[in-house]
Amino acid sequence: MAFGGFEQKGNSAPMAEINMVPLIDVMLVLLVIFIITAPLLTHAVKIDLPRTSAGSPPPPPNKVEFSIDQAGTLYWNGEPVDKATAVARMQEAGRQQPQPELHLRADRETRYQVIAEVMAEAAKAGLAKIGFVSDPSTPVATAP
Repeated sequence: MAFGGFEQKGNSAPMAEINMVPLIDVMLVLLVIFIITAPLLTHAVKIDLPRTSAGSPPPPPNKVEFSIDQAGTLYWNGEPVDKATAVARMQEAGRQQPQPELHLRADRETRYQVIAEVMAEAAKAGLAKIGFVSDPSTPVATAP
């Protein structure tokens, strides 16, 4: 398997065999590199982490489902209540720690005055988190 020489042969046919020695040399060098570096990748640094007295994060606040139907009837978590009971429950919820979120659901035909009164009573009771719940699947009719 001589690559060149001083002999002048008349046979100038191309060499039909592949020289595998350089390929094997490269593969052996890569194998040695991986054998040496693999233990270094799994080596972890041992450190002593500080201890804290803090516990787990506080639980998420509760939510109150407050609904108003078309006739103006008030519902506290699905239970029908009158206005005085709703105000008392709002004041009780305003004193809780953490404060619950008030999710306000109102019928499309509910008078705005009723919704505004409920929001004012919730603000007086100290409820700071009030959210409006709507139905995004039904399209809103537009006026001509």
